Amino acid sequence: MLCRELRLRWRTCTLRLLALCLAALLCTHFSAELRRKSLSQPGLLVREPPKEPGAELYNRRLEEVPSKRQVIYVRRSSGSSSSKGTSQAGVHRRDTLQPARWHIDLQPWAGHSRSLEEEARRFLHYITTSQIACSRLVTNGLTDHLVDTQKPWTVCLDNKFSLVHQIRSKQCRVYSLGLGEEENIFEFSMASGGCEVHRFDPSLPSAHIHEAERLWHHRLSVDWRDPNPAIAPHRLHSNTKKLKTILNEFGHWKIDVLKADMESAEWKILENLILEGIIEQIGQLVLEIHLHWPGFEVSGNDSSVVRYWYSLFKELEHKDFKLFYSYKDFSKPQLFLKKDVFNASSCYILSWINTKWT
Repeated sequence: MLCRELRLRWRTCTLRLLALCLAALLCTHFSAELRRKSLSQPGLLVREPPKEPGAELYNRRLEEVPSKRQVIYVRRSSGSSSSKGTSQAGVHRRDTLQPARWHIDLQPWAGHSRSLEEEARRFLHYITTSQIACSRLVTNGLTDHLVDTQKPWTVCLDNKFSLVHQIRSKQCRVYSLGLGEEENIFEFSMASGGCEVHRFDPSLPSAHIHEAERLWHHRLSVDWRDPNPAIAPHRLHSNTKKLKTILNEFGHWKIDVLKADMESAEWKILENLILEGIIEQIGQLVLEIHLHWPGFEVSGNDSSVVRYWYSLFKELEHKDFKLFYSYKDFSKPQLFLKKDVFNASSCYILSWINTKWT
């Protein structure tokens, strides 16, 4: 009996040991299978390769650049043909990650005495001297009809620059900034020649007017600052916005020609375009400047004012803009900062071309 009892106990212990071994083997097998499956799935327990320096910044910039298929929307009073002529997206958008600038770089004084005469002679010589030759100057638009006009708005259609090629391919865009101008010969002619033209005038009776096939009028005034949000819209005299804001709202990233007659607001507007980098999105700049007084919110004595004017144009030069046309308006008073001096007119029309524009 004793031997039989010992044999039963031994068999029981043996069976328990075998069960434990089998359980251990099964656990080991399942653990290995789970680990194999997890390693085979992408993104799990697999370390990403180290990123190259600057890769994160580059990817972020790519995400910010709009698609070439971007559609442009502009609100207009006419709904039937509102989308025609504005579906092309700009491909010249500049780097939006450029550091912000708060002031322009003033040029050194023209002389040790810092006199008005020294500053004025340097400035007047600069605005009346062409910096680049244009073999084909076109005044007041692209049509062949000669119209008597007081202001010769002039663009360059030299084959070595891109504007003429943009016009041929119907990819030309023109912005015209004004304050109640009655003369729109330039705008109509550019639109008739195939350009998409947007004219901004705060005196218009309607918010948006679609005229002809490629000409739009907008009741907007371009300023060097956006309106104060604390002021109710109905208390504003007109709808004013920065050019950067308008470009963003319209979905435009390039302006082949910017024409501006802002009645002495041009100095601060030009400064804003330079500081915000918008000037680099412009192919040709046709600007009327006024010299009979310093201009809106331009402070300092006469010498400092002229130095500031000159510094703005040197900033344009540093952005690869070259002056190719200068017109002295003899129909306006011959005054320079309220003085009949230096044989200067109170008004000039100047045309620049961005030599890096493609």
